Amino acid sequence: MENGHHDRREVKRARYAVAAVFTVHGAVTGSFATRVPWIQEHAGLGAGQLGLALAFTAFGASCSMPLAGRISHRFGSRTALRGLIAMWTLSLVLPSLAPNLYTLCLAMFVYGASAGMSDVAMNALGVEVERLLDKSIMSGLHGMWSAGALIGSAAGTLAAHLGSDARLHFALAAATLTVLGVLAAGWVLDLQPAEDEEPPPRFALPPRSALLIGAVGFCAVFAEGASLDWSAVFLRDRMDSSAGLAAATTTGFMLTMAVARISGDAVVNRFGTVRTVRAGGVLAAFGGLLIVLAGSPAVAMTGFALMGLGIAVVVPLCFAAAGHAGPNPSQAIAGVATITYTSGLVAPSLIGGVAQATSLVVSFGVVTALTCGLVVFAGVLRAGDRSTRAEVSRPAAAVPGPRT
Repeated sequence: MENGHHDRREVKRARYAVAAVFTVHGAVTGSFATRVPWIQEHAGLGAGQLGLALAFTAFGASCSMPLAGRISHRFGSRTALRGLIAMWTLSLVLPSLAPNLYTLCLAMFVYGASAGMSDVAMNALGVEVERLLDKSIMSGLHGMWSAGALIGSAAGTLAAHLGSDARLHFALAAATLTVLGVLAAGWVLDLQPAEDEEPPPRFALPPRSALLIGAVGFCAVFAEGASLDWSAVFLRDRMDSSAGLAAATTTGFMLTMAVARISGDAVVNRFGTVRTVRAGGVLAAFGGLLIVLAGSPAVAMTGFALMGLGIAVVVPLCFAAAGHAGPNPSQAIAGVATITYTSGLVAPSLIGGVAQATSLVVSFGVVTALTCGLVVFAGVLRAGDRSTRAEVSRPAAAVPGPRT
């Protein structure tokens, strides 16, 4: 891809535009999550059937992610992102229209496919803006995604409290977010392919560098998925806490994640990617140890908060490292995203299986062990460090760019 010459004002404007797209993307996810019980009741599904339908989200994302680079190559990054973000926001309506398991599985596949393609496209553009600014911004972009998810969740909670039909709620949310997303995408960098540039393959195995980086992301997303889905259960069953206190634990975890991501770029710019991830791994492992050894709700809640603080910036930094690591950032980002999506899908069920066979304490012992992997393998993210990138000369045209 050819990015041409961009002055600093244009790049800064593109940064805010990409941040707005991240926020819109997160708001769709937050909106959907709050109405899952309505969708389950509307389609007449049991817990197992609902779990099967939700699995099609990750399946759709994994199948579609490699296509994002080819779409950007065909239409240019700005037009591609406009189309993909609109597809994602409008797909929010589909699950609410599904009357049974089969149609819901199809709806969730489309929902996941559009999520995955727009995710890769916006992350690739974020990496390009980060390269042009020569400072870390990916953590902040993912922080905006978390903020959007919280906004969408708050609006969805209000809609559910008022007893509104999810079809109406999703239609209004989709219309609003589509307008905001398309407008924001109109201000991103418009990268166009070089005349002699071959289009990327429709489907291709991720490069080896993406597999190693994805393994680090796997550890972080596994801990995130386990904490989001099981922290409240841990407080309720293990600590005999009230429902309100258990729910507050999950909310606290989400807030520490959002705050850490929004403020994480300053830390990365000061200490570098590798040291930041290693320090985060130590913090997350200490939080996991507190969870495992907790004798009171306060200790367990502190452990979950530290877990969120420690893992918050890892996935954004994995995307950044993938984008800077090789000649085809879009393909590498798609590979890392596929691995992290898989981790997020596997974590809740695996934690439940281990808990069923042993206990939740043992389950979070496994999570704690995985967070130690962040300390050991943080070095594979070295490509994301500015000092490292300065030593490697490669054309910016490699980013076919369009994000968690």
